[in-house]
Amino acid sequence: MRTFTLLKDLPVYDEQAGKLLGRVSDICITNEGKVSGLLVKGKGFFEKNRLAPIECISSFGNDGVMVSDKGMLEQLDDESEKTTYFLHSHHGLFQKPILTSEGEKLGLLEDVYFTEEMGTIIGYEITDGFFADITEGKKVVKAKQPFTVGEDVIVIDL
Repeated sequence: MRTFTLLKDLPVYDEQAGKLLGRVSDICITNEGKVSGLLVKGKGFFEKNRLAPIECISSFGNDGVMVSDKGMLEQLDDESEKTTYFLHSHHGLFQKPILTSEGEKLGLLEDVYFTEEMGTIIGYEITDGFFADITEGKKVVKAKQPFTVGEDVIVIDL
């Protein structure tokens, strides 16, 4: 189990050539509530962001992410942005309010917990704000079903 916060800004390497491909800048989540890949920020000024599908990632280490086949890295297009969500970029889900299907506000989305092998999201880290985090700590919520992203809120079924 891993959180996105632990992956952010880690270097991404090509396992075959041992070459630096870029750094992890965001996580890509599908409508079904699964992690489909990582957004890799190019290492050069003119290199575009690419999506590393979860299938091509061979390992998540403490000091880097290894990609088994760099040919599987994809350019982002308008169609893929319509069927996926990002945590921080592209009108991301970060700090978006989370409500239960019964209408109870849980807080704001801070991070996601997921399994590395399958990319299944198993929990959401929720904050009530800076002072509440200091006094009470952040909450981790496990949902039964994938979330529903609306224009203003995220709805989860507990």
